[in-house]
Amino acid sequence: MTTTQPLTGVTVLDFTQVFMGPSATQLLGDYGADVIKVERPGTGDISRTSIPDEAGLDNPIFLSINRNKRSIALDTRTEEGLAAVRELARTADVVVSNFRAGVMERLGLGYEDLKSLNPRVIWACGTGFGSSGPYAHKGGQDAVAQAFSGVMCRRPADDDPVGLYATTLCDYTTGMHLLQGILLALLHRDRTGEGQRVEVSMYDSMLHMQMQEACQQLNRGSEINWAAMPLTGVFPTTDGAVIFVGGFRDNALHHISIALELDEDLSLRPELATLDQQFAARPELQEIFRAAVAERSTEYWVKRLEEQDILCAPVRSLADALADEQTAVNEMIVEMRHPVAGTIRALNAPIKLSAAEATVRRVPPRLGEHGDEILESLGYDAERIALLREKGVLR
Repeated sequence: MTTTQPLTGVTVLDFTQVFMGPSATQLLGDYGADVIKVERPGTGDISRTSIPDEAGLDNPIFLSINRNKRSIALDTRTEEGLAAVRELARTADVVVSNFRAGVMERLGLGYEDLKSLNPRVIWACGTGFGSSGPYAHKGGQDAVAQAFSGVMCRRPADDDPVGLYATTLCDYTTGMHLLQGILLALLHRDRTGEGQRVEVSMYDSMLHMQMQEACQQLNRGSEINWAAMPLTGVFPTTDGAVIFVGGFRDNALHHISIALELDEDLSLRPELATLDQQFAARPELQEIFRAAVAERSTEYWVKRLEEQDILCAPVRSLADALADEQTAVNEMIVEMRHPVAGTIRALNAPIKLSAAEATVRRVPPRLGEHGDEILESLGYDAERIALLREKGVLR
């Protein structure tokens, strides 16, 4: 295992907050980048105050996506604060933000502004809907993107209520697209010496996630809904619930009938011979499955279904998944010692490289923790730094 990480020597100037942007920049930091997190004085990243917690600004929501970063709290509305940021941008490899479209430009920190200071800079932004168009002015938020993109509308049955996916699906997906864009731009710059603008949006990311469904809709005018497949579903057991997927093998209905110990082989019914017929009979099939599964435990049905090579799983809580042996084997939990929050456990990077590994070099920073050392690296002396603090530009 090499001691040099893939992004060692890469400096990232990070204006991101909440989840989309910080999830991307944390992974950059996990693999060696020096991530300088620019936060607003007093409150910092919005995620520092998104939930009440005994650790205050260093709560688990913030800690989960901000390790391997240095924090400087600067008021960019002041001339002195903006000047310091521009000095940092002169030598940064990457500048990342996830404000509404146009905010960085209004601050004088848009791509063209920073390109004039640093032609090699990679200027990356994540927005809700893009930098132009009828929705460019709208704020991006996970639930809003789920609704706008069509994801929220699709559900297992038409009479099921429209609902919100409980994990920040859009934020995370867009954050990973932002990360990919930055890495592509770094590769391009290594080959050509050119910096560039990188842009992703939550709207585009959620559309792209539906590439199969979209192609079906665009070319056949019909909808594909993987949650509404006739032989797939989530069914309560005596002690929980089980999901099984009736696909990826010949005559799945036959094997489901055996696994669920049904009185008959449903695949022999002429009216269930084709997938179209099974779709038409979905309500009846689902009710048969539901009644059978309700009679026994989750463990019993998982064993029976696996014997028939039907894809299945118990429906578990996050706490169950985190405690699973597979989670430990995959080294998905890291432990850090934080000066305010104490010992904290968080999820590790999910990317496994054979020649390098993700590391925790820095615990998530306290607000403004590294302000002095960052400004000193720009040549600011102690008197100048003290004056910035006195004026409230630096906290």
